[in-house]
Amino acid sequence: MALRILLTNDDGVDAPGLAVMADIARAISDDVWIVAPDGNQSGAGHRFTLGRELHYEQRADRTFTVIGGSPADCVVTGMTHLLDRPADLILSGVNAGQNLGDVINCSGTAAGAREGALQGAIAIAMSQANNYEHGREVDWANAVRYGAATVRAILAVVEGRQTYYNVNFPWCPPDEVSGISVVQHQRFSRSPFRYYPSDNAGKFFVAVPETPLPLDPTHDFEVLRQDKAITVTPLLLQQTDMDTTERLKGKLAL
Repeated sequence: MALRILLTNDDGVDAPGLAVMADIARAISDDVWIVAPDGNQSGAGHRFTLGRELHYEQRADRTFTVIGGSPADCVVTGMTHLLDRPADLILSGVNAGQNLGDVINCSGTAAGAREGALQGAIAIAMSQANNYEHGREVDWANAVRYGAATVRAILAVVEGRQTYYNVNFPWCPPDEVSGISVVQHQRFSRSPFRYYPSDNAGKFFVAVPETPLPLDPTHDFEVLRQDKAITVTPLLLQQTDMDTTERLKGKLAL
């Protein structure tokens, strides 16, 4: 039986990165399904649309969009309703722009993979880095060239279902990519999100105006940028701090 793959993203069903991801998936299997939001859900994190009705539309064979839904909504809809059997592999992305460091905590791309793993699938979030000093248009060349090979490399070594994977492709010519590096995500010295004033009176944004420093040269942010490597970060579903759990046992009382 062919590997069944479910795709989602947080940039919307019509995003170019999802088309790139579809090509990646179809290079691996001919059993590929898409369930993606109808519009941009960047920064949605693992939000579920609870207490409000949703509906989906079929765009093409095995391609659906959840109107107003988040990436997590889409994965649940696909895994528990639209597919006649659940997917073996969830691919979320390819995101337009990098998902690195603590930003993964709010990433809809990462959440799509996380929910896939919680549903019992192997799950990989994928993002194509961009250098915003050169404009906002994303060059997908490295995701296109290395995406399928990166997925196959992870599939060859994956064990269990307690981990999902965050992958970033560097911004550089494809021939300059140095390989795959398995790295930690960068913990920032503080949250990178800040109040950011708008040019419109009385209005503002919540944004990432600058990257908090210092950055560890061995973690995802700098390995992607300086080493021009494809970064792979395994992330645990079990979020309990086990060291602190053991340290506090028997020490908390009323």
